[in-house]
Amino acid sequence: MAKIGVIGTGYVGSVSGACLADFGNYVICIDNDEKKIDALNKGTIPIFEPGLDAVVERNTRCGRLSFTVDLPVALGQCNVVFIAVGTPPADDGGADLLYVEQAARQIGSLIDKYTVIVNKSTVPIGTGRKVTQWIKEELLKRGINIDFDVVSNPEFLREGCAVYDFMHPDRVVIGSESEKARSIMKDVYRSLYLNETPFIETTLESAEMIKYASNAFLAVKITFINEIAGLCEKTGANVRDVARAMGKDGRIGSKFLHPGPGYGGSCFPKDTKALSKIGRDYDEIQHIVETTIETNERQKIRAAKKIENALAPLNGKTISILGLAFKPNTDDMRESPSISICEYLVSLGAKMRVFDPAAMKEAAWRLSHLKDSLFFACDEYDCMSTADALVIATEWNQFRNIDLLKAKELLVSNYFFDLRNIYKPEEVISAGFKYYGIGHQ
Repeated sequence: MAKIGVIGTGYVGSVSGACLADFGNYVICIDNDEKKIDALNKGTIPIFEPGLDAVVERNTRCGRLSFTVDLPVALGQCNVVFIAVGTPPADDGGADLLYVEQAARQIGSLIDKYTVIVNKSTVPIGTGRKVTQWIKEELLKRGINIDFDVVSNPEFLREGCAVYDFMHPDRVVIGSESEKARSIMKDVYRSLYLNETPFIETTLESAEMIKYASNAFLAVKITFINEIAGLCEKTGANVRDVARAMGKDGRIGSKFLHPGPGYGGSCFPKDTKALSKIGRDYDEIQHIVETTIETNERQKIRAAKKIENALAPLNGKTISILGLAFKPNTDDMRESPSISICEYLVSLGAKMRVFDPAAMKEAAWRLSHLKDSLFFACDEYDCMSTADALVIATEWNQFRNIDLLKAKELLVSNYFFDLRNIYKPEEVISAGFKYYGIGHQ
């Protein structure tokens, strides 16, 4: 049975470590942040991810999962080490590999037996080769020769559904040229292998490309339906009907055909920009991806302008924003459309009342530059009070069943902007609102 080390206890590391332990492996999660490790050892999860706390509690109680800051002791016990550190965007749009290199060099300076090193972080094509070289350089400094293999094993986790996605993946990608390493990885994922989950065995470079290509394609799909929605508004077509009919085509599928104010989060913006940078580095420009990036930013402002056009002039108006996270079931506001919308409306003199079920702490610092024009409400109805317009920016379930009559009483005007198309227009209009959705008149 594999004894696994996971370096990094951020989003990917904490979910991967906990779920690998749930598969029956013994897992040690390692981080240099003592406060985070202390919190995890006390059962406090540092990220908002539904269901993760139960998996962590179950496996720490059974002794399969532990957390430590002591990297040397942890690596001394492990024969498989996952690198799950952050790869933040660099100034040029590419992925910053500083933390990956640090982890690789630490591994090279400490391992004393054959080890499989697994890149779980999203990394540019060619990083697996770099990790191999960094480890070899550290072994050379030590004057020893220890056998090891590097594997690319990208993650495909959706925030808000990450535990389910890890336990029920569409596929497991294993990039390696070593049969020994591939065999060990199949043991790591034995529960999935026995359940006949598809395993894609390929090269390091192909595995790294699979991650970027997958995320970029989904970003393109979202952006495509958003552009179609804009055309529907001008022509009188209804994007809901268009998307539903498109989704019935087995060649297209219905997922990610939901128009809105643009995509955000930690993956799509970062990965599309990184893929664009890789394309330019190899003189193979990814025109569709680059257009997707530009169009998605325009979509965020397009949503804000929809509000401006209906309410102008905005100076002195108060607008209620329901939903700040980029999607429901997460507190992640990275690249969230709500940030662009708030910034645009405030620039035109509007005051904002905002609420999100999970992201209020995150919003306190991500929107701190707007604090003089911002009021943080305690719930959705407090958020509506005295506002001139109601805007649904994130499709949390609790926003799908608003008491429309109560909302009408709380608002001082009757503008209802449904940027996620979660309401039937006739239902909102019958309650006395002026309804504005995405992709239909």
